Amino acid sequence: MEDKRQMDKATAAGILVAFGIIFGDIGTSPLYVLKGVTGTNTPIDANVIYGALSCIIWTLTLQTTVKYVILILRADNRGEGGIFALYALVRRHARWLTVPAIIGGSALLADGIITPPISVASAVEGLRIIYPNIPTVPIVIGILTFIFLVQALGTSTVGRAFGPIMVIWFSMLGTLGLIHIFDDPSILKSVNPYYAWWLLAQHPGGFWLLGSVFLCTSGAEALYSDLGHCGRGNIRVSWVFVKTCLLLNYLGQGAWYLGIQGQTLGERIPFYELMPNWFLIIGITIATAAAIIASQALISGSFTLVSEGIRLNFWPKVRLVYPSLQKGQLYVPSVNLLLWLGCVGVVLYFQESARMEAAYGLAITLTMLMTTMLMAYYLYIKKYQAWGVVLFLLVYLGFESSFLVANLIKFTHGGYVTLLIAIAIATLMYIWLRSFQIKLRLTEYVKIDQYIQPFKELSRDISIPKYATHLVFMSNAARASEIESKIIYSIFQKRPKRADIYWFVHVDITDDPYTMEYKVNTIAPDDVYKVTFRLGFRMEQRINLYFRKVIEDLVKNKEVDITSRYESLSRQNVIGDFRFVVLEKFLSYENDLPFSERIIMDIYFYVKGFTTPEDRWFGLDSSSVKIEKVPLVIRPVENVKLKRIYS
Repeated sequence: MEDKRQMDKATAAGILVAFGIIFGDIGTSPLYVLKGVTGTNTPIDANVIYGALSCIIWTLTLQTTVKYVILILRADNRGEGGIFALYALVRRHARWLTVPAIIGGSALLADGIITPPISVASAVEGLRIIYPNIPTVPIVIGILTFIFLVQALGTSTVGRAFGPIMVIWFSMLGTLGLIHIFDDPSILKSVNPYYAWWLLAQHPGGFWLLGSVFLCTSGAEALYSDLGHCGRGNIRVSWVFVKTCLLLNYLGQGAWYLGIQGQTLGERIPFYELMPNWFLIIGITIATAAAIIASQALISGSFTLVSEGIRLNFWPKVRLVYPSLQKGQLYVPSVNLLLWLGCVGVVLYFQESARMEAAYGLAITLTMLMTTMLMAYYLYIKKYQAWGVVLFLLVYLGFESSFLVANLIKFTHGGYVTLLIAIAIATLMYIWLRSFQIKLRLTEYVKIDQYIQPFKELSRDISIPKYATHLVFMSNAARASEIESKIIYSIFQKRPKRADIYWFVHVDITDDPYTMEYKVNTIAPDDVYKVTFRLGFRMEQRINLYFRKVIEDLVKNKEVDITSRYESLSRQNVIGDFRFVVLEKFLSYENDLPFSERIIMDIYFYVKGFTTPEDRWFGLDSSSVKIEKVPLVIRPVENVKLKRIYS
C-alpha cells in the first residue's frame, strides 16, 4: 500500500524528470504530423484539415489519455511498467501470452532504433531555413553519439538536465498555437468527431492518412515503459499540461492552414510558419533541443525492457548498471551500444527525415496491439466486469488494427527496415526462451537427503586433501530438497571435493520487481545447507554480498559454526575460507537432437559466448570462484552399431 501511495504521489522534482525523460517523442510530433497528413503537393482543403485535426484530437484522447494514462498505468508491477512488466503479471495464467509479449517487446526495441534518428534529423534539418546548404548527416550522427554517451549518467541525471528544456518547449507549443487559433477560431469545430468520420469514410484515400495521424501518439508506449523511472502520479499530472499544449499547437497549425486554402504546402514547414521572423532562430534552437531529447524516451524504455527480458528468460544475461540508488534507475551498456550502431545505420541508410517518416510507426502499432491483448487478460484476471473487458478489447483492437493497416503502405517505403529488425530481435527472444525450456526439461535432479551420509563421510575423510572449508555451489534446482545430478558428480566423482560444510545456493527470480528475501533449509546441521534467494527481476544479483549477510544472520542465531576446523586455526577462532563453484554447461557431442532443437541450442551457446559469464552475473568474487564446464547431454545417442573384431 505504501508503494502504491508513493507511485501515485506527484512531486515537483518528479514532474520535471517526467518532462525530461518520457514526453520527448510524443512532444515533438507537431514538427511533422500535419505536414505528413497534407503532403507538399496537394492543394489544401479545409475539410481535410478539420478531419485530420479531429483524428489527432481523438487519437490523443482515446489512445494516449484513456488507454495509457488512465487505464494501462494502473497495471504496474510494483512500480514497474512496460509490456514485459505487464506480461509478468499475467504469464502464469496462460502460456500463449508469451507470443504477444515477444512480438510487442521486439517491435518496441526495433522502434527504439528509428525514433532517435527521426527526432534528431527533423530538428537538424530545421537549420536549413537559415543555412540552406548545411550537411545534416554528420551533425545528426554527432548528436546521437552524444546522447548515447550521456546515458551512463542515469535517467535521473538526464531527466533533471532535460526537464527544464522540455517545459520551455511545451510552453512555446501552447503559446504559438493559442496565438494562431485567433486567426480563424472556426478551427475549433474539429473537436467534433464527425469531421474525423468524414475524412476516414468519405474523403477519397482518407483512411490511408491514418498512417501519418498515428505519429501523434507513437510515444505512448514509451510513456508506459518509463513508468518505473518517473512514477504514475508524476506522469498523470504532467500529461495534463503536455496534452493541452499539444492540442493548442495542432489547432494553431490548423488555423494557419485555413489561411492558405487552395495552395500547396511546398517547402514550407507549418510548425515554423507559426513563428514571427524575429523568433525563428530562437524557435529552431528550442525545437532542435527538444527533438534531441525526444530520443531519450525509447532509449530509457529499451533499458527497462531488456532488464525485464533477462529475468523472464527472453534475453541473454548482459551487464546491468545501476547509476544511482534511486529506484528504477538503470543503464545497459551493451544495449546502449547496439542502439547507437542501429541509429547510425538508419541515418546513413535513409539520409533524410522525410524518408524516415515514411518508415516510422509501423513497428510500434504492433507493440500497441500486443499491449491491448495483455491488458485485456490482466483486466479479466483482476475480475473486472466481463462486458467492460470485451468493450476495451473490441474498441482498441479495432482502433489499433486500423492504424496497423494504414501503416502497412509504409512497408515498401522503408517500414521493412524496422520490421526486419523486430523479426531478428523476436527470433533471439524465442531462441533464448526455447533453449531455457529445453535445458529445464532435461536437466536431471536428485534428492539431497540420499547423499547426507556420503557428504558427512567425505567431510571427515582426511585421506583426501581439503578443497575448501565452505564449498558453495550455485544450483538451478528450485525445490529445496533437490540439486542437479551434475553437482553430485562434481563433488564425489570428477575430483572429490572435501569441505567442512557444503552450501547449495539457488536464486529464484520473482515477478515482483523489488523482492529481497531468502530462506535457509538445514539439510544436515553443520554439514549441508541450501539457501534460496528470492530476488525481484529488477534487483542486482550480488550473491557474494547477500550470501555474506545470510552467514552473519546464521552465526548470530547460532545456527551454524563457520570457524575453521583446523585445530590450530580453530583455537584462534579463524573463520574458514569460502569457495564458490559455478557449473557452466556446454552442448555435448553425445546428443541425438531433433534438427530444430540442435539449431536452437547451437545458436544459444554461440550467443552465450559473447555475454556475461555466470560468475560475474551472480556478482561473485572472481578470486574465490571455480568455473567447471559440464556437458549438457540432452538426449544421448543410442543404438551405436559398433562391431568388435577378434584377431
